[in-house]
Amino acid sequence: MWNFWMLLENSGFFASGPVRTALIVGTCAALVSAVIGVFTILRGNAFAGHALADVSSAGGAASFLLGINPLLGFLGMAWIAAFGMEFLGVRKVRERDLATGIVLGAGLGLSALFLYLDVTTTSTTGAAVSVMFGSMFAIPQSLIGPALMASAGVFLLVGLLYRPMMLTAVDPDLAAARGIPLRWIGLLQLLALGLAVAVCALAIGAVL
Repeated sequence: MWNFWMLLENSGFFASGPVRTALIVGTCAALVSAVIGVFTILRGNAFAGHALADVSSAGGAASFLLGINPLLGFLGMAWIAAFGMEFLGVRKVRERDLATGIVLGAGLGLSALFLYLDVTTTSTTGAAVSVMFGSMFAIPQSLIGPALMASAGVFLLVGLLYRPMMLTAVDPDLAAARGIPLRWIGLLQLLALGLAVAVCALAIGAVL
């Protein structure tokens, strides 16, 4: 094992800027997915997580169209979708999934529109592939800082709200009896999930 790492180091593998960037952003994506994924499963929000990833593609496509930071595009649309899912939805899983489906349909429509405009009105090449499938080795080094900040935001939210998030996920009736605001905790959990989705979208795209 040691010889393997020595071989990588001597070959200059880690001296490559794109490799270091991919390693940092990929590590951030893996860590935030592991942390927020626990609460996503416990709350029965797997469909919401999938939907946020797909809807965020509209933000990524819009960022190429407007020439802004793609992380901001992914994050902005994911947060808009999170607000929509939480305030359209209710506590019952079936009805919450219905609200998620409505937001997902609208987001995919916007994504298709923005990707079409990217292709037809701008000179940006590979925008659709970058948004939908990502490219770890094409991530600009300037996005390392924002990706680290977004990851820190996930850890901060989960760290501060661990107990109420866990209680609302395991026993929402008991949480309500104790005066925990279920809707706001649910919204904050979705916002943390949106942060994680934005970081992951940089590395592996909105679809994957």
